[in-house]
Amino acid sequence: MSTSSAFYLYSERAKNIYNVNAMSIHYSVRFASHPKDVKSYDTEQLRNHFLIEELFKSGEIHLLYSHYDRFIIGGVKPTTSPLQLESIQPLKSNYFADRRELGVINIGETGVVIVDDRNYKLEHKEALYIGKGSEKIIFKSHEQNQPLFYLNSAPAHQVYPTKKITHRESEVVELGSFESSNHRVIRKLIVNSIVDTCQLQMGMTEMKPGSVWNTMPAHVHDRRMEAYLYFDLPEDQVVCHFIGEPEHTRHIWLRNHQAVLSPPWSIHSGSGTSNYTFIWGMAGENLDYTDMEICKVTDLR
Repeated sequence: MSTSSAFYLYSERAKNIYNVNAMSIHYSVRFASHPKDVKSYDTEQLRNHFLIEELFKSGEIHLLYSHYDRFIIGGVKPTTSPLQLESIQPLKSNYFADRRELGVINIGETGVVIVDDRNYKLEHKEALYIGKGSEKIIFKSHEQNQPLFYLNSAPAHQVYPTKKITHRESEVVELGSFESSNHRVIRKLIVNSIVDTCQLQMGMTEMKPGSVWNTMPAHVHDRRMEAYLYFDLPEDQVVCHFIGEPEHTRHIWLRNHQAVLSPPWSIHSGSGTSNYTFIWGMAGENLDYTDMEICKVTDLR
């Protein structure tokens, strides 16, 4: 029996065992943009290239395949039926994690991720690293809760074990001040000081009440791209996310549960009309979290 035939039968058994809805995966592809081109983008072009507006739809998996470091951003919102993460056409693989690692952070109510028949219950803001070679990845609710699973994935060239990261296991750093409107708590979740990864890093930053500026002063890291997901944002409030070269900045307005791509040459900073939380995910050349070039606020244009 061929590999593809064997995988098809394996997947069919999984769907029967878990009553999985596997016909609900939607994906799109984004290509990289040259910084000189971005200088001329109008509002609609900026949003079309970098904004990810809808990630969480009931009973569906939504993925965006980016040509920045082949990074994938996704959202999973299971309801009554579990949802299985399968390979998509751009990957040309038998299963999603065939040549990839995957990070999952639950920003909703308690849910369950099944990885090759092992169950991982994720509470609100807990994370799961899924290593390369994991064949079956299924997302489901727990006791009729409504989880929202946010996904980041990058190519991987070594197998590392799947690991859950709880609140207690996160690495916590407190930065900024109320006086500068950027008092924030950084929770490093999927970083090399906590879990072995090939290139993927993920964590979240929680803004304190009264603080709105994240990642300020801004920075760039040409060796890594980045993606932000904004959440914990009231429905009538917004975040202004800044991108572009430090001397040629642009901005994009985002609402709750929307994400944005940040190229390696771009700053990534934002300010909200209220406090909020955002998830940062990175992939690229190295795993050094501090590898960045700080941009003085007085040099921004």
